[in-house]
Amino acid sequence: MKRYKQTGESFPVRSFRLNQKNLKSEIRKSLFSRFSYFPHSSHFHISHITSSFPPPERLQSGRKFSNSQIFKLLCFMNITFNRNEDWMKLQLSEMKQRFEKIKLGGGKKAIDKQREKNKLTARERIEWLCDKDKLFIEIGAFAGFDMYEAQGGCPAGGTVAGLGYVSGRQCVVIANDQTVKAGAWFPITGKKNLRMQEIAMENRLPIIYLVDSAGVFLPMQDEIFPDKEHFGRIFRNNARMSAMGITQIAAVMGACVAGGAYLPIMSDETLMVEGNGSIYLAGPYLVKAAIGEDVDTETLGGAETHNAISGIADYKFETEHECLDEIKKIMSKLGEQPKAGFDRIAPVAPAKDPNELYGIMHENNAKPYDMLEIIDRIVDASDFDQFKKEYGKTILCGYARIDGWAVGIVANQRLIVKTKKGEMQLGGVLYNDSSDKAARFILNCNQKKIPLMFLQDVTGFMVGSRSEHAGIIKDGAKMVNAVANSVVPKITIIVGNSYGAGNYAMCGKAYDPRFIYAWPSAKIAVMGGEQAAKTLLQIQNAGDRRQEAEDRRQETGDRSKEAGDEQQLLEKIKSRYEKQTTPYYAAARLWVDDIIDPVATRQLISEAIAAANHNPHIEELKTGVWQV
Repeated sequence: MKRYKQTGESFPVRSFRLNQKNLKSEIRKSLFSRFSYFPHSSHFHISHITSSFPPPERLQSGRKFSNSQIFKLLCFMNITFNRNEDWMKLQLSEMKQRFEKIKLGGGKKAIDKQREKNKLTARERIEWLCDKDKLFIEIGAFAGFDMYEAQGGCPAGGTVAGLGYVSGRQCVVIANDQTVKAGAWFPITGKKNLRMQEIAMENRLPIIYLVDSAGVFLPMQDEIFPDKEHFGRIFRNNARMSAMGITQIAAVMGACVAGGAYLPIMSDETLMVEGNGSIYLAGPYLVKAAIGEDVDTETLGGAETHNAISGIADYKFETEHECLDEIKKIMSKLGEQPKAGFDRIAPVAPAKDPNELYGIMHENNAKPYDMLEIIDRIVDASDFDQFKKEYGKTILCGYARIDGWAVGIVANQRLIVKTKKGEMQLGGVLYNDSSDKAARFILNCNQKKIPLMFLQDVTGFMVGSRSEHAGIIKDGAKMVNAVANSVVPKITIIVGNSYGAGNYAMCGKAYDPRFIYAWPSAKIAVMGGEQAAKTLLQIQNAGDRRQEAEDRRQETGDRSKEAGDEQQLLEKIKSRYEKQTTPYYAAARLWVDDIIDPVATRQLISEAIAAANHNPHIEELKTGVWQV
């Protein structure tokens, strides 16, 4: 018997013959009896692991392997998985730590002041309002992250918002965070509120506003007030949603000033809290300055005034809890509406452990991995029915169920693959055949009324004369056309890279996904940091700096100094660029709805389809001029 240090297990030293099938069986019975992850496909794709273990193309049937070789493989896979898992969980831990800070809003002192006024915080209001036995999905938690530093920051964009259930009804909830600059509207606040209204309109969901805001943040009024996607669009959407038959309920729990006063009044029903809730176009100080009238807040626009005199409010309550309870009562009486009718059966848990999602992607996404392994840990029973399995292998397309919902999946395969003609194709790259395959599959899902899910880890379309001559732009345009004109709901998850036109073709934010989320491992940019930095450096070197370096070389003959300076500049450019590729940079600007725990992917997709199912109106599919 020999004990292997890596595992602490004892096995007889002997040699034997194994084909690939038996080798996997041995793996299952030994190390993976306590560690269920192992490669999905018939090849292991880890030819670089040890010098003593053969690469996958040499794993031929009948080849002779020793226990020592097998367990070097097993131990390496265990170590690699653990290293991957540690890296992903570190990213997740960093995300959670940042979120905990965001949850404090304007800080503990501001929260204490809120409570001194007998007011709940935005998060406490939502917690009281939403059903405890249902999931509340926060949207835009990282909005404004690391932005507006000169103004003291704007955590979560000054609002807390998301998708939840009130009295069993799925709905959108938006709550101003009064602890952040008195709930004032920054540019990102407007963008976040418009995004929440968009979700309500696209999915025909009721929307609840918990109002407590001082209005536009005046120092930045030029970036929030006049444009099409600015503050005024909120009230336009109020009117449009009312015409669409979407229920809107507004609870005024604090200030509601100036233009913002229109929001609750343009809702279906307005509730106010006595003592704290107030609605007016101009506050007491402005009224004094404008017309010389002395008037207090309550007389000008308090709950008693608007319930008993002006008649613009519908209910008043002594406490916020009573106000929120009334919203629950109103929601409980909403009539049933027609549904889209997306297919759903009883859900089945994935056959493979979703917790293993943490260990599949390599550190910094630096090496190939099998996207099928991710899919198998998201879909019901790990059952994925592939479409055109042998064609266009850098894209995985197929049908599955997620929490019982039927879905069509379009995912980037990150393994290096070989075509039937023997050509090698890089994982994560869109080729002519994969683009053509994806376009056809997207149309199939539209024909069958099946929602689409995109799993992004894409570096872009293949470049070079060979691809150009084969018409890669034409085939790429075909895929972009299919994504842009698709009428079934689209949900996008960015698990890794999201670069260039690949972002567009895989349903990035510009292509109207109903929901779009990013893993902590996501990177979103025109191209990778290394390539971008070198390109930018080349451009910079094309100017005066190149001539200056040449002059210095001629004078001193010091070439190493120039090379060192260039490397230093390259690192500086790369660092600045890579900061802009992080999921935090994207989430801060609402390019994605949130950064999520990979294990939560399945549940979030299920809730997204449940939301989309509320909208029975699906347009007729029209693709226009089709590139052939």
